[in-house]
Amino acid sequence: MVYPQTVDARERLDTVRKDLQAQFIERDTLVDGVLLALLSRQHVLILGPPGTAKSMLAREVCRRLPSGRYFEWLLTKFTTPEELFGPVSLPALEAGRYERVTAGKLPEAEIGFLDEIFKANSAILNALLTLLNERRFHQGTAATSVPLLSLIAASNELPEEEELEALYDRFLLRFNVGYIQHEHRFAELLRHPEPGEPKALLDLETVHVLQDAARAVTVPDGVLSDVVDLRSRLNSEGVIASDRRYRQSVRVLQASAVLNGRDEVRPSDLGWLQHVLWSDPEELDKVKAALGEIVSGLEEEANKLLFQAREVHAYAHRRWPDGESRSRATLESHTKLHDLLRRAEGLRQQAIQRHRDTERLDEVVREIARLQEHLLASQN
Repeated sequence: MVYPQTVDARERLDTVRKDLQAQFIERDTLVDGVLLALLSRQHVLILGPPGTAKSMLAREVCRRLPSGRYFEWLLTKFTTPEELFGPVSLPALEAGRYERVTAGKLPEAEIGFLDEIFKANSAILNALLTLLNERRFHQGTAATSVPLLSLIAASNELPEEEELEALYDRFLLRFNVGYIQHEHRFAELLRHPEPGEPKALLDLETVHVLQDAARAVTVPDGVLSDVVDLRSRLNSEGVIASDRRYRQSVRVLQASAVLNGRDEVRPSDLGWLQHVLWSDPEELDKVKAALGEIVSGLEEEANKLLFQAREVHAYAHRRWPDGESRSRATLESHTKLHDLLRRAEGLRQQAIQRHRDTERLDEVVREIARLQEHLLASQN
C-alpha cells in the first residue's frame, strides 16, 4: 500500500529532480546519482577537473533542504581536524575531557561537501572514516550519532596513498565528469541565468519518508540473480568489489525505483551499478559490458535462436532431388525447430521470473512457432 504522504513526497522529489536537471546542463545522471545517495544514505565521489559544477551541485541540493544543515570545506595537506570537526573545548579540557565544539562543523551537518577529499591527512582520516561509515563521532570516551544523510566529495584524481584506500571505498557511488561536450549545450550554458529560487523544497521529514519508501521497495529474486551473475562475470574479468559494496548496491537499486515512481526494482535499475562496482576508471568499460550482457543477454540469445530457426526453415525448403530427400530434410528440420522453440520458451520463462520485459522474446517465440507450423503445413 502506498500512503498519501509517500505520494506527496515522491511528487516533491520529482519536481526537485527536474529543477536540478534543468539547472545543471549535461548532468542528469549526476543529479540523479546525488538524489539516489540521499535516498539510500550513501556517499558520492565526483572525479573531474575544476570548474565542472561539483561544489555548486552540492550547494544546490542543500538549498532544496532548507531545514538541513550544510557543511563545505576545501581540504589541503595542511587541513587540521579543527577545521572539519571543530576546536577543542577548553572548559571540557579543564574538566579533564577531550571534546570538540562541533557547532557549524561536519559532525552536525545533514549534507556535506568536501573538495579535494584525498588531501585528507592521517590526523583527519580515522575520525572521517567512522563518521562516514558508522555515522558516529567520538567525543572523548563516548561516540555520538551524527545526522549526516550524505557526503558529496570531489577530487581531481584518484588516491595514490594506500592509507586512503579505506576512505575511497566509503563512497558507494562514483562519477567521472568532464566539461560540457556538445556545442549546442555549451551555448545553452553561456545563456543560462544565475540560479533562482528553488521551485521545490524537501524538508527532512519528506526525505525520511522517501528513505523509508526506498527500504520498503521489493527486490525480485530475478534481479538478485542478475547481481549474482554480474559479480561472477566481473570477478572473472578481475574487477573485484567487496561483499559489503554489493550489499549496499541493492539499496541504490531500491532508491532508483523510488526516484522513478515504482515500488519494485526492475532490471533497468541495474544500470546504476556501473557507478558502484569499479575502483579504477579503466574498469568501467568492463562493468558496462557485463551489465549489457546481463540486461540484454536473453534477447540476444533469443535472436540467435530465431536466426537458426530461419536457416533451418530455409534448409527444409531447398530444392531436393527427390521426395525421400525432401521428407528426410523436413523431418530433421521439424525436430530442430521443436528444440529451438523449446529453448526460446525457456528464455521467455527466465525473463518472466526475472521480471523483465518479454515483448521481444514473445515475438521470437511466435515467429519460431509460425515457422514450425508452416513447415508442418507444407508437409501435408
